[in-house]
Amino acid sequence: MEIFFEQKNSNLQFEHVERKGAGHPDTMCDAIAEKASAMYANYCLNKFGKVAHHWFDKTMLIGGESNICFGVGEVIKPYILIFAGKVSYCVGKHQIPVDSILKSAVKDVLDNCLTGFDIERHVVIENKLVDYQGAGRSESRYRPDSVDQLPSLEDYYKFTSNDCNLVSGYAPLTTLENMVLKIERFINSVDFKSIHPYTGWDIKVFGTRENEQYSIIVNMPILGKFCSSVADYKVKIELARLSVESFIADIFGSIDLCLELNPQDRRGKPYITAIGSAADTGDVGVVGRGNRLNGLITPMRPMSIEAPAGKNPMDHTGKIYGLFANQLAQYLYEKYNKYFEIHIYTLKESYLVDPDKVLISSDYLNGDEMIEVEKIVREKLGKINTVISDLISEKVQLW
Repeated sequence: MEIFFEQKNSNLQFEHVERKGAGHPDTMCDAIAEKASAMYANYCLNKFGKVAHHWFDKTMLIGGESNICFGVGEVIKPYILIFAGKVSYCVGKHQIPVDSILKSAVKDVLDNCLTGFDIERHVVIENKLVDYQGAGRSESRYRPDSVDQLPSLEDYYKFTSNDCNLVSGYAPLTTLENMVLKIERFINSVDFKSIHPYTGWDIKVFGTRENEQYSIIVNMPILGKFCSSVADYKVKIELARLSVESFIADIFGSIDLCLELNPQDRRGKPYITAIGSAADTGDVGVVGRGNRLNGLITPMRPMSIEAPAGKNPMDHTGKIYGLFANQLAQYLYEKYNKYFEIHIYTLKESYLVDPDKVLISSDYLNGDEMIEVEKIVREKLGKINTVISDLISEKVQLW
């Protein structure tokens, strides 16, 4: 492993940040794919003590059709949820209940980000996962003859990357980044929904900053069946706006902020849905098209285009190193109180504990600090199994 350092000024005069909320079709796909991977991995651990090979990161949601107007919100044609990728259906003669796992994952996610969701009426699940042998493999990883052919987490130091990958992470988040992230989580929280049950889940939060001037735009649907008229819609939007404004003031204090909800309303186009998402009316979602690993879309910061959700947590370095880079950057920031970027590049079949190149960008580090940081990087990579365990046990969120 080669470790490089560069000095970088982290100050930005301008910022643009976005977050797609829990009910956005892309975010729902990320959540479903990752939930399915975690459920599959935990089933295997409970049954075999090891995790069979799989990846569900090509999950796609095709929206349905709805009857929506003031006082009405009904899905009349269901969503279609397509799982594409690879999976082991059997280990030896033991059949893994893949279809049941997929359905449970869909229900678990959509029950918590759509209002009144009914898995029997609102979605059709199509399993297109295959177990074909991969290129360059002497035997199929997806048709193991016995448990002995599965990777054991105890042997993590022998694990190799299943692909060539380049990932990045950074810390800390800026005030604007924190604001965008926390606003969406607040609007889709249990507390907010208990006060504003008429609000949907397909939230988008856009933030910009020029020097010390902040601007936040929130797109937030209203559920048609809970809204009787245009006038009622406007009242509900204003009540929600006041709650968001109060939340921002409580968390971030007095700042120069312009907050606007649903600017499209100015053109006479109210944002109403049936059960809370633009997918109610045919919008499409795909894994990896939305938030990055830190929950944000940050075009002015380093971003990887990896789609980590649903990937195999045992050996897919696009997922493992992506999380590791963010965790390492946060650790170094807290230790040195300096901005850090971590960039990791590795080749297929490189050991997980020993990627090919690591670039560390930061505010000024002296010679002793660089020596210490390099030691920390090597030590933490030597414990990469903790990252794998965090993924399997769902201790982290990837979107």
